[in-house]
Order: sequence, then structure tokens, then C-alpha cells
Amino acid sequence: MPRVSKEQAHLNRARIEDVSARLFREKGLNGISVADLMGAAGLTHGGFYGHFTSKDELAAVACANAFNQSVDRWGKRVEGQPDDRSAQRALIDGYLSPKNLSDCGNACPANTLASDVAREAPDKPVRAAFTAGISDLLEILASVAPSENAAERHDTAIVQLSTMVGAIMLARATAGDPLSTDILTATREALHQSLDG
Repeated sequence: MPRVSKEQAHLNRARIEDVSARLFREKGLNGISVADLMGAAGLTHGGFYGHFTSKDELAAVACANAFNQSVDRWGKRVEGQPDDRSAQRALIDGYLSPKNLSDCGNACPANTLASDVAREAPDKPVRAAFTAGISDLLEILASVAPSENAAERHDTAIVQLSTMVGAIMLARATAGDPLSTDILTATREALHQSLDG
């Protein structure tokens, strides 16, 4: 069998990472096998270990990539807003949207992977990737928080992110019932009111 070029190997790894970031969010960290991940990437199971030492390593890389996608989306939502309050509203509205609710494969990993990561051992690499991703999102939220005090901005960001993540998780778990929409609507309105003091 011919040897794969370095360029093709790089493309294959990127494909595995992209597919894994989507599928882990859709099916959970333990809801899909390495063989299934490789098949979805259009590659053979045997090629996996040429790119990663373990599924744990891939989970951490995929988690980091998923958070990078969220950070990029958040950056675009904040960019060009006339003021911090408008930026906060854009983040809240984008997060608590029907699209974010229904599209698990591209949704924020804070709400799609939190339960799985919480069940992982403290030394698993996905824990560090998840924590770093949460920190990145908090930094964006804190950057548009109303206070001049850095500690207050950080605390406000924690409350906002925790509220949004929890709301999406509950709305997703009650999907198909009117309660799901009520959760998103009430949470969005409460967060908007908090911005108005």
C-alpha cells in the first residue's frame, strides 16, 4: 500500500478532528467508537493510531477545536457592536437561539459536553481542554460586562455563562414540549433585564 504524503496525513488528521468535534457533541464522548469516528471521517480504523495515541487524546483535541469554533462565533457576534450592552445581547441571543438548541453537532461544547466531561477522571486530558474552553468564553463575556472592576466582570460572566448553558441543556432535554421554548424565552428575557439594571 502506498505511503500517504505528509500533506495528506495533515488533511486526514484535520478531517478526524473536525468530524470528532461534531460527533462528540452530537453523541457524547462515550457514545461513539474510534471505528465509527474514523468511518465518519472516511478513513480506516487502523489509521487512527498514526494520528493519536488514544481516544482520550482525540477527545481533548476535539473538545479544544469545538471551543475554538465557539470562540470564533462569539468574536463575530461581539465585533462591530456599538457598545458592551449590545455585545452582551448579541451573545445572549445567539446562545439562547433555536439554532443552537437544535444543532448539537455545531453547538457550544459547554452545553453538549459538560455532563460527559464531569464523568471523566480528573487527570483525563479532555478536562483540561474543557476548562480552558470555558475560560476563553468567560473572558469574552467578561470583556463586555458592565463593571469597571475585573473581579465583578468575571463573576458576572460566570453567572451569565452558567445560566445560558443550563438553559440550553434543560431546553434540549425538554425539546418537543412547549416548556423547551419557555425555558429559552424566560432565560433570555431575564438576562436582558439584568443588563438593564
